Amino acid sequence: MAMKKGMVGLVLASACMLGAAYLSEALRPTQSLADVRPAIVLEQLVPMEFGGWKAEPSLTPLLPDPSVQRVIESAYSQTLARGYVNDKGQVVMLTIAYGKDQNSESTAAHRPEFCYTGQGFTVHELGVHQAQLAGHALTMRQLVGTRDNYTEQISYWVTLDDQATLPGLGRKIAQLRYGLQGQIADGMLVRVSTASRDPKLSEQLHDAFIRDLEQQMPPGFRPRFFGS
Repeated sequence: MAMKKGMVGLVLASACMLGAAYLSEALRPTQSLADVRPAIVLEQLVPMEFGGWKAEPSLTPLLPDPSVQRVIESAYSQTLARGYVNDKGQVVMLTIAYGKDQNSESTAAHRPEFCYTGQGFTVHELGVHQAQLAGHALTMRQLVGTRDNYTEQISYWVTLDDQATLPGLGRKIAQLRYGLQGQIADGMLVRVSTASRDPKLSEQLHDAFIRDLEQQMPPGFRPRFFGS
């Protein structure tokens, strides 16, 4: 009798394992949104000049060390790094990393908290800020990085498909929602930064830069860079 019960338990356990494996496979996202949405080509979509800003080739945003850069290149499809100067001589650095698969945490290596720390910066979070764009508010995380006598103010956000969010619970919930719909969301990390010790002045400059950039982006692509 005991042997029969043991056999029944073994069969039930095996059935449960097979059922869980089948369910896991059935729920695995298969539809890549990058394949059905208009293609993202950063170099073509992000203008060299807009709203009084002009890309300056001699300006280079902070990039990760080579070991981290290799991880980024394996996790992202495209990256763009430019420095812009406006007609007042103010400088803003722009870095964008776009990936076709944002359903995992493999893209976390490019987050500024890790990128700057890996370059010897001490990084502190200043909080969350909302920039008022033409049709909606964009929520960004603000950081300050210091190394020796150099200080950089940093604002960034991430997107999944046409939704802007921040790393953490909000992003995980969005990932789960796409996954349950069988979809693999593409998306990007967008970072703007300024060499400055004044966080409020940098915040105003970042907001103005982002608003100007959004206005010059093709309308159909704006939500994929700035959310909706």
